[in-house]
Amino acid sequence: MSALLDLALPFARLLDPETAHGLAIRSLACLPPRAVPQDDARLAVAAFGLRFPNPVGLAAGFDKEAQVPDAMLGAGFGFVEVGTLTPLPQPGNPRPRNFRLTEDRAVINRYGFNSGGHGPAKARLTARRGRPGIVGVNVGANKEASDRVADYVAGIKTFAGLASYFTANVSSPNTPGLRDLQEERALDELLARIIEARNEAAPGVPLLLKIAPDLALPHLDGVVQVARRRGIDGLIVSNTTISRPPTLRSAHKGETGGLSGRPLFPLATRMLAETYVRADGAFPLIGAGGIDSPETALAKIEAGASLIQLYSALVYEGLGLAERIKAGLSTRLAHEKLPLAALVGRKAAMRVAEPFPA
Repeated sequence: MSALLDLALPFARLLDPETAHGLAIRSLACLPPRAVPQDDARLAVAAFGLRFPNPVGLAAGFDKEAQVPDAMLGAGFGFVEVGTLTPLPQPGNPRPRNFRLTEDRAVINRYGFNSGGHGPAKARLTARRGRPGIVGVNVGANKEASDRVADYVAGIKTFAGLASYFTANVSSPNTPGLRDLQEERALDELLARIIEARNEAAPGVPLLLKIAPDLALPHLDGVVQVARRRGIDGLIVSNTTISRPPTLRSAHKGETGGLSGRPLFPLATRMLAETYVRADGAFPLIGAGGIDSPETALAKIEAGASLIQLYSALVYEGLGLAERIKAGLSTRLAHEKLPLAALVGRKAAMRVAEPFPA
């Protein structure tokens, strides 16, 4: 079925991007249950106290409402992250709010945490309880919340017992003021409260933080220091960027929102390496941003990622991308005769010594 969906890609691109995405979700939701593929044992990753069958994850944003996690696990992803989910339903920003930059193999979105709220997603995740596979829950805050930290706490409590891990998304550029939670004092309060909630409601469940690629390096220093001091289980580096590389060619390059896809790769990978060096082994990292091939996946791992996530590349490469990346990584491991863990971060120092991406 994933092959049929890939064949439909050229036709889907004739539709508005958000309409095409909705159609893909509905199509996947209609699939009969599919067994999770058996992966090369060399691709298994132990991180955050979990055992991932392979390092290739689906980033939050694709399955916002937890409608198709099992279909995506069946497509070969080693783990799936659903959300971002907010406590109350909210429509997000006005349409159009998703733009393909086809010439650049990129996407700009300004969804603004459109969400059906915790209730429907909780019901769906409760219905799949007991099925195999790692499904993380990405939580956020409602735009009009008077206490945004309380919204994150509510997310932890609501999905306790259902989430394989939690991600606190403080880095979306599409909710005004949200990225302010990455400021050192605000972040310290956030982590203190959500770690307390996790320890009470879901002890032992990993808690991750997703950060922006647009942090200045002194700001990144503070984020990593707070994360280490508070004992966070890991970081996801990174979310979309508000920057616009000068190489962009698409007519949509001036749209407001977060840029993802191929042009994000240099910046996100550099910030991943910078984070890896600063974390100094305190916690594992998930690398995201611009992965669209086995080669870019390997580069993320060598820059410091124990696991990787992708989403935007599916618009251009189709659902078969996860299997192609896994095959490429297996071939590389066989050639080098090394375990996957030996590749993690081996080129981080080289990355941080290079000129900073434009």
